[in-house]
Amino acid sequence: MDLNVEKIYKDRKEFLELNLLTNNDGGLKKKVPSNEILRPGLALAGFTKRFAFKRTQVLGETELAYLANKNKEQRKEILEKFFSYEIPFLVVTKGIDPPPELVEIANQKNVAVFQTQLTTTEFIHRLSAYLDSLFSPSVTVHGTLVDVHGVGLLYTGKSGIGKSECALDLVERGHRLVADDMVKVTKKTSEVIVGSGSELLGHHMEVRGIGIIDIEKLFGIRAIRMQKRIEVEVRLVTWSDTMEYERLGIEDKFTRILGVEIPVITIPVSPGKNITVISEVISMNHMLKVYGENPALQFSRKLSEELYRKKMTAEYLESDLE
Repeated sequence: MDLNVEKIYKDRKEFLELNLLTNNDGGLKKKVPSNEILRPGLALAGFTKRFAFKRTQVLGETELAYLANKNKEQRKEILEKFFSYEIPFLVVTKGIDPPPELVEIANQKNVAVFQTQLTTTEFIHRLSAYLDSLFSPSVTVHGTLVDVHGVGLLYTGKSGIGKSECALDLVERGHRLVADDMVKVTKKTSEVIVGSGSELLGHHMEVRGIGIIDIEKLFGIRAIRMQKRIEVEVRLVTWSDTMEYERLGIEDKFTRILGVEIPVITIPVSPGKNITVISEVISMNHMLKVYGENPALQFSRKLSEELYRKKMTAEYLESDLE
């Protein structure tokens, strides 16, 4: 990720309520190598053995009170050592004016210093959300993503299999399109992936025989979503008499996208098959499993109990000679 301080300042100046205190252009050109943020209290106190200086540095009320408690010469010595490291940039929170020595030395070392009116917690929360979105690993997959009953279904399959037509039918039934053809998948946490559309395609869709249509203009703002968590992959395949397909659904099958494991369901497509209704069932069935209900396992357990009951009854009657 090629990100510098100037981009953060231009893109999120109002959102982060940033006010630039330094006047060195070199500080704005510095690269921001990671999405991590640090409050460098220990480093200011002199313990720099494990100082994570490559992170964005944030000084809150506690750190500034520590500096204010030192005399001018002590502050200069502390800040000279602090800014000797290659710090990306520094932010002072709560609208507190930093010591003049801090801005002076930062200008000399080409480190951009900002002031924000936000509290330290609120600023870190906002900046983390922005940086996480930029540094999160992502991949683009060929497919269609639809929000069906609150569950993000990612349709995959070869071109012409019917992904877009299925999504169009779902939108007409009140569900919401996230992206068609190209889905950008971003890993948000170790267990969560989120899909969104490309800026170029937006919520346009290609329907063979018709051409390009605009879902938002045709169906309204309620028919679209900007992004959605991907929870199930629905893999559409052409029906084949030689293939065996899942009949009971007792054993869940999974796939991995960006290292995140999600359920995958393979649906054979044949003329007259209502994939739209099946999609709604997939969504509702997934929610049942989330809430701890597994209809396939419950049916299998009930069937096993019934067979066992009949077996025991038969054995009892065979031994009953009266």
